Amino acid sequence: MIGEENGVVTFEDIRNNAEIRTYIEKGNGNLGVLGFTKHSVGHATKVSDTAAKILEELDYDARTVELARIAGYMHDIGNAVNRAHHAEYGSLLANEILRGSDLSAQDRITIVSAIANHDESTGGAVDAISAALIIADKTDVRRSRVRQKPKAAFDIHDRVNYAVTDQTLKINTDKRVISLNLQLDTGICSMYEYFEIFLGRMLMCRGAAELLNATFKLTANGAKVL
Repeated sequence: MIGEENGVVTFEDIRNNAEIRTYIEKGNGNLGVLGFTKHSVGHATKVSDTAAKILEELDYDARTVELARIAGYMHDIGNAVNRAHHAEYGSLLANEILRGSDLSAQDRITIVSAIANHDESTGGAVDAISAALIIADKTDVRRSRVRQKPKAAFDIHDRVNYAVTDQTLKINTDKRVISLNLQLDTGICSMYEYFEIFLGRMLMCRGAAELLNATFKLTANGAKVL
């Protein structure tokens, strides 16, 4: 049972769970075959860390931060079932896995809800944990997420990620501003292509930030976009 030794489920318990890691790895493998960018343990870990950082810096309590860390790590396990509706599949898988843990029903359902609502096609922020997860996930844009393949084989998602030469997410705690700053190589991907793919996701981040009583800002190549 997850958390059986100490009676409190922590992120370390989740990260060390072989079943959860297998779901992440299988999902990433499935998406590789389908031509998607990496949704690996590395992505899961980065989303987990970023979600926790957002809530820490906005002065949320330690347990809320820990639940965001857990939800961030598990958010893409539904890709092991199918990319379509992966958020919903992931929430159902997470519910089954965590039901056998020492998590309280409230904490378990909060994590499940955050996972279910992280995809822009069907979800949206419903609480602080889901809001932090959304921002952390949608702002993980970087060259290293592109799988190794000839550049001639890149699709628009590959080009958009590969074009990002630098990415920083900054949180101004005093002004409660969350800022994503990107440097894009427009020789690889035009601004039009970037926003064709990411505008909906960035607007989702803005809504998530509002739920955190914060403002989301986006700059690309030094120009304010959102």
